[in-house]
Amino acid sequence: MSAKRIALDVMGGDSAPQSTVAGALRACESGGLDQSRILLVGDQNRIESTLKDAGADPARFEVLHTTQVVEMTDSPAAALRAKPDSSIAGCIKAVRSKSAGAVVSMGNTGACVGAATLGLGTLEGIRRPGIAVTLSLTGNPLTLLDMGANIAPKPEHLLQYAMMGSIYAKDCLGVAEPRVGLLNVGEESSKGTDTLKAAHVLMEQSSLRFEGNIEGGDLFSDRVDVVVTDGFTGNVILKLMEDFSGFMLRLVLGELRSHGAEWGQEALASIQQKIDYSEYGGALLLGVGGVVIVGHGRSDEAAVANALTVAARTLDSGVNEDIIRGVSGKG
Repeated sequence: MSAKRIALDVMGGDSAPQSTVAGALRACESGGLDQSRILLVGDQNRIESTLKDAGADPARFEVLHTTQVVEMTDSPAAALRAKPDSSIAGCIKAVRSKSAGAVVSMGNTGACVGAATLGLGTLEGIRRPGIAVTLSLTGNPLTLLDMGANIAPKPEHLLQYAMMGSIYAKDCLGVAEPRVGLLNVGEESSKGTDTLKAAHVLMEQSSLRFEGNIEGGDLFSDRVDVVVTDGFTGNVILKLMEDFSGFMLRLVLGELRSHGAEWGQEALASIQQKIDYSEYGGALLLGVGGVVIVGHGRSDEAAVANALTVAARTLDSGVNEDIIRGVSGKG
């Protein structure tokens, strides 16, 4: 069971530990996750007190006690050195020691990605891990990577991102034959940087269902299921879409009200959910020796519960094993 267990960073997030503990309880009560699959990592006294405040029996969960917390404002590299007994470090150690198979954290993204990369290493055959997020812009899941782990990838890194994203979409999202697109400034194979041109050739020669280059607007057209880009561009796209969606909703609501329509924010909430990757559990660090999911610092209990259920599904589907086989050519 330990290999199927999920280490939850209880201390990570803007409203932790209340939101993370509530998310764990919600994942068990309404998400169908067995409580034995969740390892709560953090300050044991605060965890047990928060469980009691929520009306839950602390004995329901196993707790791994840690004494330090990586704050959202901490420098990731400095925090990893200065806080070896942080809740993030405890989660990574649990996976490395085989006490768990997955990590879920709503804490400092840079620290979590750094700790996972250094502490767990990469899967056999994988050169660089990538951060994948899944959105529902058109009603169908769209997975984008890399969203910030590797800002200057080589062509072979982009090929492996395409392979990992395709395997994830097939195993966990139910896409039978994922369509892959390479984000570029034009559809022609001659467009883009030397890195993108070389990556285009590699993907074209692979066994992927490669649809060629796509442009930014194609994210909203259901042309592909997996979008591959460098971490710099991906991170900019993700943050732009998140904030632009809120900006547009405010504009729309303002116009409606100016014309006498009394709509509340909740009336358009489903639109914003399509651009919120917490609906699919958070960002998944593909390519490391374990399942690692990092969510928004502002995640509420629903987002934490989503992340836990996605972590369980990812573990159970054997994504990492399929990635190793796929990269080796044996998949």
